[in-house]
This record gives sequence, structure tokens and C-alpha cells, in this order.
Amino acid sequence: MTNRFMEEAMKEARIALEIGEIPIGAVIVKDGEVIARGHNLRQTLRDATLHAEIVAIQEACRLLGDWRLDECDLYVTLEPCTMCAGAIINARMRSVFFGAYDAEYGGAGGRIDLFAPCYFGSKTEVYGGIMEKECTDFLNDFFKSIREKNKTK
Repeated sequence: MTNRFMEEAMKEARIALEIGEIPIGAVIVKDGEVIARGHNLRQTLRDATLHAEIVAIQEACRLLGDWRLDECDLYVTLEPCTMCAGAIINARMRSVFFGAYDAEYGGAGGRIDLFAPCYFGSKTEVYGGIMEKECTDFLNDFFKSIREKNKTK
């Protein structure tokens, strides 16, 4: 079941790639169904806050008519950054499943773990490394292509 939803997040990452965004995707699941989707829109809408997780959280809140997403699970292709971790905690999400780890900006253990009880007493459960190879390879291929393009300029 977990891989099924991570595959859905990967579909969102592919959409981000197609529109020229950093290819990160997210879905929110409630009662075994995807209720919200998101992919990075920072470049497209020139808004630093429009990470895949935030876009999906906004959609889920609109759909459910509530800011509390305590019966929802988030699947995202890259470990949430500190901004997104804060939004997830504030939305009271039940759990987060992520693919690739982010040692530089990760807010779920890669750089810092904002979900640790010593910070906010978060009850959100975090599971990293879901389809890790696929997610990591996808992002690495993207950044490699950017570096290669920059070499030819």
C-alpha cells in the first residue's frame, strides 16, 4: 500500500519536472484514498512557500474544510524541509512517508528532526526511505542534467 501512494507522489514529481520545477511530488491520503496532490510550484508562481507538501496541504484543507488533517497521511518524494515539517506538524497530520533523504535541508531527521518530541511534542509518525532508490535517482538525474546544461553555457 505504501509504495502505491509513493508512486502517486512520483507522478506529481514528473508533472513538476515537465513544467520546469524541481521534481518533488506529494499526495495526502485519508481512509485509503488520495484526497490531495501537490508538486513544486515555486518557479512557476514565484513563491518560495509553494513546495509540494504545502500545495497538497492547502488542497486537503480546502477539500475537508478544516485545517486539522489528523486522519491524513502525507507521501512525499523528498524528506520535508523545516518549513514543510512545521506545516505538517501544525496540520496535526497522522504520518509522513518520504522517499529520498535530504542531508542539507531535511527537517525529518536528515538535517534536523522537528518531529522529535523534544521540539513540539508532535504526534506525527515519520517513515523515511520509502522507494528511496527511485526517489533519490530521480532527483539526482534531474540535478545532473542541470549541471550538464550549465557546463555547455
